[in-house]
Amino acid sequence: MDLNFIKNACFVKGNRLPFWVYLCSFLLKHTLVLKTLEEFFVAFSDAAWGMPLLVLLMGGGLYFMLYSGFLPFRYLRHTINVLRGRYDDPNDPGDINHYEALSATLAATVGMGNISGVAVAIAIGGPGVLFWMWVSAFVGMATKFFTCTLAVMYRGRDSVGHLEGGPMYVIETGLGKKWKPLAVVFAIAGMFGTLPIFQANQLTQVIREVFLVPNGFTTADLFYTNLIIGLGLVFITSLVIFGGIQRIGHVAGKMVPSMVILYMLAVFYIMFVNYTAIPAAFALIFKDAFTAQTVLGGAVGAIIIAGARRAAFSNEAGIGTASMMHGAAKTDEPIREGLVAMLGPFIDTIIVCTLTGLAIIITGTWQTSDASGVTLTATAFNNAMPGFGSYVLLVCVLIFAFTSLFSYSYYGTKCFSYLFGAKYKHLYNYFYVVTIVFGAMATITAVIALIDGLFAIMAIPTMVSALLLSPKVMAAARDYFKRMKEFKKMEGQKV
Repeated sequence: MDLNFIKNACFVKGNRLPFWVYLCSFLLKHTLVLKTLEEFFVAFSDAAWGMPLLVLLMGGGLYFMLYSGFLPFRYLRHTINVLRGRYDDPNDPGDINHYEALSATLAATVGMGNISGVAVAIAIGGPGVLFWMWVSAFVGMATKFFTCTLAVMYRGRDSVGHLEGGPMYVIETGLGKKWKPLAVVFAIAGMFGTLPIFQANQLTQVIREVFLVPNGFTTADLFYTNLIIGLGLVFITSLVIFGGIQRIGHVAGKMVPSMVILYMLAVFYIMFVNYTAIPAAFALIFKDAFTAQTVLGGAVGAIIIAGARRAAFSNEAGIGTASMMHGAAKTDEPIREGLVAMLGPFIDTIIVCTLTGLAIIITGTWQTSDASGVTLTATAFNNAMPGFGSYVLLVCVLIFAFTSLFSYSYYGTKCFSYLFGAKYKHLYNYFYVVTIVFGAMATITAVIALIDGLFAIMAIPTMVSALLLSPKVMAAARDYFKRMKEFKKMEGQKV
């Protein structure tokens, strides 16, 4: 195959595939191109995820938790009331309500990172990685409270005057115009860091290995099987994302609860079947977290970084993507949205990631299988539920991955709009769906490394701005809860 063949193929009668499909095929078909890209992305990711970023994310999260006096946990009951819509006002500024904002955010975070991301983490760093994911999620709850409160507190307007939220607007509006270069850095990294390549890669892998291959529905060339799946994903994703945030929020609100419940029931069954192995699994997690002897030869610092990377990819606390979604919430009370946002890391990492980790550990799959990514999780499901376990996971993966594919497009569109103007933002979605094909055909190592590196770049502007503006958040929190106490007293008097 050469470029002339690719060019000519576009004009064959009845051939409706566009030129970019053939160009991607040519580039990705050649091992040298793939190897060079993979090595570059891995080097970029390793350089970005050093100790300074770990201190910024986890140290910053610990600072937020202590500075707020563990506020995310003290007002959990009030948070649930906000989420239930008790304080919703349809006339408030914004595009979606609190529930839809959280659902859309979870649609992005509760995705392939929870199924294949955890599997990758355990394969690389051992069971102890799960402990450091818990630590990251714990402090991440406070980080989400601060960053998402700021996303509403310092909303800006795009080039057509529409109200927008996100780290780039927080930086420019909250810190001032002189900080705009930092906002631009976030927006550039955000355009590429929120591409759907990881979701497409793992969704393609599970469809191919769980459904197509066992049933003989594959082409002779594995490469073209991936290409066909990728094009199918493009079609389905396009039906939703070109409808805008309202359609994304509506779809997410319907799909997120069902996908979490289905996945929880499946893992609870695995735990029930292997209940005798549960105590030993938790003991192994805690022991390995501080020894890391199983995989990394005692490199505890490396396992902490591995846990932080996977937690950041999973719940996005401190990365800034969730801030863009929560910044679109219908509210004029920033603290309320911050409270709702803090539930994200708990649901995403403490609950869903833990379930995945336990399924892999208690079945012993992490030691007995050479599989990677989503295939490792599928093997664990099949070991516990022979004959149908992998199909149960396939259903979960389809929902998880598609909701992530839908939501991530919104993040990239916001970044593109900030840089080039809102009237051109629709162009980003065309670029977005094209990269689905790239993700479907690329290697998982290259895909994870690229996204990890870009997430690291996004975290720097997000955390720096949140730390500098944290006194503003606490001042707003004191004022808000003072007013809420007075409101409750008035309600009591009326009763």
